[in-house]
Amino acid sequence: MIPLPLSAIAEITGGTPHGDPGTTVRGPVVVDSRAVEPGALFAALKGERSDGHDFAAAALAAGAAAVLAQRPLDDPAAGPCVVVDDVQAALGRLARGVLERLPDVTVIAVTGSAGKTSTKDLIAQVVGRAGPTVWPPGSFNNEIGLPLTVLRADPSTRHLVLEMGARGIGHIAYLTGIARPDVGVVLNVGTAHVGEFGSRENIARAKGEIVEAVPAGGTAVLNADDPLVSAMAPRTAGTVVTFGRSPGATVRAAGETLDERGRAAFTLVTPEGSAPVSLRLYGAHAVPNALAAAAAARAAGLPVGEVAAALSEAAPASRWRMEVTERDDGVTVVNDAYNANPDSTRAAVDVLAHMARGRRAFAVLGEMAELGDSSRAEHAKIGQHVARSGIDGLVVVGANAAAMAEGAGQVASWTGECVQVDDVGAAVTALSERLRPRDVVLVKGSRVAGLERVAEAVLADRAGAAGGTGRAGAAGGAEGGR
Repeated sequence: MIPLPLSAIAEITGGTPHGDPGTTVRGPVVVDSRAVEPGALFAALKGERSDGHDFAAAALAAGAAAVLAQRPLDDPAAGPCVVVDDVQAALGRLARGVLERLPDVTVIAVTGSAGKTSTKDLIAQVVGRAGPTVWPPGSFNNEIGLPLTVLRADPSTRHLVLEMGARGIGHIAYLTGIARPDVGVVLNVGTAHVGEFGSRENIARAKGEIVEAVPAGGTAVLNADDPLVSAMAPRTAGTVVTFGRSPGATVRAAGETLDERGRAAFTLVTPEGSAPVSLRLYGAHAVPNALAAAAAARAAGLPVGEVAAALSEAAPASRWRMEVTERDDGVTVVNDAYNANPDSTRAAVDVLAHMARGRRAFAVLGEMAELGDSSRAEHAKIGQHVARSGIDGLVVVGANAAAMAEGAGQVASWTGECVQVDDVGAAVTALSERLRPRDVVLVKGSRVAGLERVAEAVLADRAGAAGGTGRAGAAGGAEGGR
């Protein structure tokens, strides 16, 4: 964050300073007192389970310069603070105020039903070659995570890459009010969170708020292969650039191939020329994410050759998204357990089937949350997809995912085994009784399922006994987080 005196923070946030108004915040803005660094600003957010005000004294004792609070500190002698009406709203105002003081920063924002985090990571690694770049860890894509990311920018920052999620109409509009994108990217409109939105059309309405915020002179990057996304073109004042596999896309892929481990290679085709790309990411579904990243980087001024080289070198940056780890007995575990929706789960199953050719394959799948009235039907369709993909074993975890087992059973030609279990522990037991050397295991479910613990247990079962000598590699996947 740029250094700001308490008086300036109060002015930006509309708050009242308490203590020495000349106190200067020079460190990061944090919402966890355990993350305080010398000179930090501690934002005392009040949540359902804890109140940040209870930790204000500890934050100051740890070196925080000041506290952003909704009430004066219990001990005025503990240190300075700025009192605001709402800490979360003030956090957004502070982020917007800081960004306004950084006119040389190009803001690139990404949204979509699936792939946001992986694409954000790709964009950041590509444009990072052209100058200092700030982007969020994991999925910091809401009213708290986004301003915290913005507040990490400083005068040296050239690119600010942001992920924007939505739980309803107006949420992305709020986020773009904090950080207006110079480049706005919409990946897709799927069925993730359809239970909250009511329809895919409402999801499209919400996701399109990102391109509505793109100004004249900016760029809206839209998926040419998704009709609901390409239909957003009239909603922006910016220049429209499309990406996808469609022949008419501005930025497209030609000559796609997958290697034996399911990593894609293709020729990146742009109006300025073409260049070869060999991704380190797993699955054909990584190609649209890479094309979106290429289109965003092109809008930021990077040449096609440099973009292609950066995409080929891009490494995973967020956990539990198609992390591929091999145990020393040859068992390969694909941990894609960060989140799940129907589109991303089908894509992950396809990767499993491709990777496992000639080997046994097991899918451990949990609930896909927030699907509303379509939940049972969508889970059943995933079970059918697993069976039709020729997967040897399906472990369904939790009552809310039970329809997957029913769906798999409806495919008469499937000769695999389906096991339905109640929880993570039972899933680990079911796998341990069945796994043999060189098997391939996919683990995927929504955040509420916590299935990353299955992947960790399976890896520890063999790698721990052998001294942890397994080989690990990872790549971003098709998550469906908010």
